[in-house]
Amino acid sequence: MYELIKNLGGWLTSGTQWSGSDGIAHRLAEHLQYSLLATLIAAAIGLPLGLLIGHTGRGAFLAINLASFGRALPTVGLVVLVFLAGGLSMLPVYVALVALAVPSIVTNTYAGMTAVDPDVKDAARGQGMRGHQVLLQVELPLALPLIMTGLRLALIQVVATATIAAYVSFGGLGRYVFDGLAQRDLVQVLGGAVLVAAVAIVLDLALSGLQRLLFRHRPAQTA
Repeated sequence: MYELIKNLGGWLTSGTQWSGSDGIAHRLAEHLQYSLLATLIAAAIGLPLGLLIGHTGRGAFLAINLASFGRALPTVGLVVLVFLAGGLSMLPVYVALVALAVPSIVTNTYAGMTAVDPDVKDAARGQGMRGHQVLLQVELPLALPLIMTGLRLALIQVVATATIAAYVSFGGLGRYVFDGLAQRDLVQVLGGAVLVAAVAIVLDLALSGLQRLLFRHRPAQTA
């Protein structure tokens, strides 16, 4: 075990390991690109859907059950299915990552909207606000902390799962995991896993700190 940890440390700190098209820096940039783009697409889908469901109260069954769908989603199976239908491209990877991220965004957005005090919404309507004004000026600002939590959870899930890009011969940190398995190189497999975990932890801490900074003067919303 000591020898394995020693070799892993050498692998992670080697200067040659960080340079070139197969270096850690390049693979990290690819991994972040896949993760951020997939999360942005998921947010463009999930946020309007969650806001609509939370504002109108219609489709709550969909929002509640999307969380279970996200946990049960066979990500690799979805990649293979889209790969067989659409051929070799990044499309299967993005489809799978977006499908994984949307449930967290929708359910947390819905939870944030339903946590807004109905009396506050009634007061806004009593002041003459129209439906879209209540949504954008009252409900959305109050629901924002939980919405950001959903975005944060979605991003971390996507970062952890973006290794599947290497499953269909693309890049990212998953390249080390799949190449290491093929070469029976345990150090490379562990190195890839450690890097993915480190990226997820750093992003989670950064987003959590940003969320606390932005809402430090606001009481926490509860679903």
